[in-house]
Amino acid sequence: MLRHFPQVDRTYPHKTRDYFIAGFTFFCVAVCLISDAHGDLARQYALGFCGWLFLLGLLLGENTEVRTQVVIAVMFATIGEHFASPFMGGYTYRFGNVPAYVPPGHGMVYLTAVALARSGLFLRYAREIATLVVLVCGAWSIWGVSGIPEQGDSVGALLYCVFLVSLFKGRSPMVYLAAFFITTWLELIGTAVGTWHWAPIDPVLQLPQGNPPSGVAAWYCLVDAVAIGGAPMVLNAVKKLRQKIKNNKSQENAYQAGND
Repeated sequence: MLRHFPQVDRTYPHKTRDYFIAGFTFFCVAVCLISDAHGDLARQYALGFCGWLFLLGLLLGENTEVRTQVVIAVMFATIGEHFASPFMGGYTYRFGNVPAYVPPGHGMVYLTAVALARSGLFLRYAREIATLVVLVCGAWSIWGVSGIPEQGDSVGALLYCVFLVSLFKGRSPMVYLAAFFITTWLELIGTAVGTWHWAPIDPVLQLPQGNPPSGVAAWYCLVDAVAIGGAPMVLNAVKKLRQKIKNNKSQENAYQAGND
């Protein structure tokens, strides 16, 4: 089951940049969500401006593929946010909107998952970390459907199963594994301070869901999967377009030279 995780008998390099991205994002998420919990719309726009500034700064040291993945993640997640929140009502932000800091925030969250996934720590202890995540998230899901909490969490248990499939059958398990930590962090803080809250009954499945659902990381894994799978297609399309433009330009130059 763990065969597609990195080998344990290898030495993996530790890059300061990866840990900086993760630490910086964890810090920014906490500050942003706590700040927004008692702020107005103007503060949300200010946080959004800072979010875009920070995201662009972090992307300066990344290659074209990762940058493309982040762009796709931001676009897909933003569309999903508007569909799932204002339209469907699966969860609701304080002002019933999608805050300005959410799109760049998704970019930073995705980049953090990538940074942790390639870090020496996660590569060296992938199996141990995966075991910890499965056990912790599993216990959380069981607790949600045990009848102990007043608000049940059947949706969380279903999402946990989806997360397990992503983790052990998906083609980017390390990214999904890392995504659990940053997404759980932001969901617990965001719901605790009241920046948003999840509907007690899921509007689609009509099942009780926690605030947040225990397997909420599965939704972020979907964003990650789309970004990772879509980047090669986008880059390939751009490459073909550039080649076509170059060929057309060469033909035009040849035609002009022949007429001269």
